Amino acid sequence: MTQVLARKWRPRSFTELVGQEHVVRALTNALRQQRLHHAYLFTGTRGVGKTTLARILAKSLNCETGVTDTPCGKCAACTEIDAGRFVDLIELDAASNTQVDNMRELLENALYAPTSGRYKVYIIDEVHMLSRSAFNAMLKTLEEPPGHVKFILATTDPQKIPVTVLSRCLQFGLKQIPQPQIRERLAEILAAENVPADSQSIALVARAAEGSLRDALSLLDQAIAHGGGKLDEASTRAMLGAVDQTYLYVILKALAERDGAELVAGAERMAERSLSFESALQDLASLLHRVALAQVVPQSIAADDPDAAAILELSKTLAAEDLQLYYQIAVQGRAEIGLAPDEHAGFMMTLLRMLAFAPGAVAASSAAVTMAPAKTPAVAATASTARPAASAVRADPSSWVELVGQLGLSAMANQLALRCEMTKRTAEMIELRISPADERMFDKTYRDRLTAALRQLLGAQLRVTFLAGEVAGVSPKAMTDRKTEQRQAAAVAEIREDPFVLELLEDFGGSVEDASIKPK
Repeated sequence: MTQVLARKWRPRSFTELVGQEHVVRALTNALRQQRLHHAYLFTGTRGVGKTTLARILAKSLNCETGVTDTPCGKCAACTEIDAGRFVDLIELDAASNTQVDNMRELLENALYAPTSGRYKVYIIDEVHMLSRSAFNAMLKTLEEPPGHVKFILATTDPQKIPVTVLSRCLQFGLKQIPQPQIRERLAEILAAENVPADSQSIALVARAAEGSLRDALSLLDQAIAHGGGKLDEASTRAMLGAVDQTYLYVILKALAERDGAELVAGAERMAERSLSFESALQDLASLLHRVALAQVVPQSIAADDPDAAAILELSKTLAAEDLQLYYQIAVQGRAEIGLAPDEHAGFMMTLLRMLAFAPGAVAASSAAVTMAPAKTPAVAATASTARPAASAVRADPSSWVELVGQLGLSAMANQLALRCEMTKRTAEMIELRISPADERMFDKTYRDRLTAALRQLLGAQLRVTFLAGEVAGVSPKAMTDRKTEQRQAAAVAEIREDPFVLELLEDFGGSVEDASIKPK
């Protein structure tokens, strides 16, 4: 039976580990100098090498050649650890063994000497999932560990580990693996596996992995199967559900030319292909980041990057301030797309927002959508100046969310901004409304700070009007609160409908306390 790539190509020595040179250097130096700690903690996102590193360290401690940074890989200890059957290497998944009884049993066994190895090594994965009682049980052993015991803890969420445990561990933070290193490793593996592949496909897989080499290898397996034993760009894009970058290039070109008609047409072409608009916003933000980077450091774009020519061209076409604005709007649009009537509408409004807020573009959001076909920059400017300044329009609530995020306010002035709804806006004025229940926030000091921040961002002549009265419930805080309530309601429903919970309630006559349930 063929092994999956993630297991077949799992590193078995420090030299094979990709992207964690800082951790490897520290551990190899410690092993050479015999400066061994009794407890190690590896932190980092999924698939960056935490448990792999733990197993390599276990081999280094138990190799029959002695404690070394270059385990032989051939002795009984090394081969058994690689095969997952070394009796003195105990691996525990804390996500499945959270209770104190599991930990007590493990710690009682730790008192006994190793059966065949030099050290008894305990690898506890996702250690943050242990219960408070289990952590307390572990603490005594961490304080006074037997000389023959080594603990290697791994977690994706170190913030949930008690500080009393953290302080007794030697901590190493594993970073997300850069895309160039993932691409290089994938290319090596494909060559060794004799799988035909083009550089575009490899780049797509590396980008989709988001810094996780394990995810990259899993995706590579899928891409090979989808492509019938080879990798080509069209097949890989289809497998990943990735947005063809040419759509995004068209959108950015339309933004650069202030061409509203072509911008809308580009989004419609994507809708015809049933592409994921949430993924499109993610890819758009990623593309904007790379274009901005190319403006500052052109050599950062590798010559063999399949998008290099288009990125460098866009870096010369788009202004730096426009890129920063578009990036921020794309990120905010992706965060809010779940609040939109549908993904298409959310994506379209994000693009129109980019057009409306771009320097020199139409000031009012309603003017942005009245552009004639084949709009040129000169015509767009005429439409902007021809619109009467006094005719304020009902504002898009999400545009106020964006503005608040750009203001850099703190403390109470920010709280005031979060509770306001932008009810009208023109190039010269903004009207903000707040509920009578929050009218106490209308302190002159907070209003002055908010006004000053808006003028700094939008122009010194801007007039800001504050009103208290009936609101529509679309302030940033109101929208956030609704989302929180929806997540809480979903979490409560999930618990109340869980078969195991229902069985417990029936058997023991208990009840569910809704307030104790927290969304994931």
